[in-house]
Amino acid sequence: MSIKVLVTRNYEHMSKVAADIVRKDIIQTLRKKKEYVLGLATGSSPTGMYKRLVKAANSGEFDSARIRSFNLDEYVGLPGKNPQERVMHPESYCYFMIQEFFGLLKDKFIEANVPCGSLIDQKRLMRELKDHPEAWRETGSDAGRAIVISGASSEYLAWIRKTILDGYARQIKKAGGIDLQVIGVGGHGHVGFHESGIPFKGSKVLLIKLDDNTVLNAVADGHFRSKKESPRYAISMGAELIYQARTVVLLASGKRKIEPIAESLLGDMTPKIPISYAQKYAEKGGNMIYVVDKIVGRQLISNKKALGRKKTKIQDLS
Repeated sequence: MSIKVLVTRNYEHMSKVAADIVRKDIIQTLRKKKEYVLGLATGSSPTGMYKRLVKAANSGEFDSARIRSFNLDEYVGLPGKNPQERVMHPESYCYFMIQEFFGLLKDKFIEANVPCGSLIDQKRLMRELKDHPEAWRETGSDAGRAIVISGASSEYLAWIRKTILDGYARQIKKAGGIDLQVIGVGGHGHVGFHESGIPFKGSKVLLIKLDDNTVLNAVADGHFRSKKESPRYAISMGAELIYQARTVVLLASGKRKIEPIAESLLGDMTPKIPISYAQKYAEKGGNMIYVVDKIVGRQLISNKKALGRKKTKIQDLS
């Protein structure tokens, strides 16, 4: 199956086109089975789409009470004395989803799942990593790093691996897999917290060590008051799991997304551009749809012949 690219006029048009794709897929799928499994992302890219989906659900176009959702990622180490305080911190992705989507629905989802990063005590995590270097290893060739836990000598690390990481993957499998996964893209082509350079193999659900620039930028952007308060770790679906969904819809708008989107489609598949895994996903029959604004799409349209040779279809809706 080829990759489909839809070029839209602007952010609002992108949000509408993406919402229509998701809405239609929900309606068609719920004709065939009792529940729909929806994969979600945080950040500014999908919020316009979420508003439209809320409106469609609340007006009765589809039954949101038959949907089960799974989010891509969540911080570890948010400020708070206990998991309840951490999960409801204004910068938690759980809080974001309540504000932007879940809390706006008249009929709530069957279940809304976010990785349980709030259950992990960051100080204890760091202490266990320091005390048990033989129980884990780092992978990744760039700034981002994944912590791969064997956990043999640390009960706490073994619990994180079994319950938080492998447990999230098991939940998704038990639900029958994700019908449609919504994703955005970072400036280096990363998806969720699957950072540039982290290998694809074994990337089901990852414990990520955030690089120093990510931490400092979170403070500079006003998300956290100081480096001390900013989380140092996160839990994230990896590309290997993300691209097991039956459909993946990627949203991208603005100048910062031009280069990673172009590289993911025109270049080879590489862990340096995690979203480039879409090429393998499409080759295996996955339904991959890029919905981009015309700022991102301009470069793709100018390379239409090259994209055609890679079996990528582009449609200009702008």
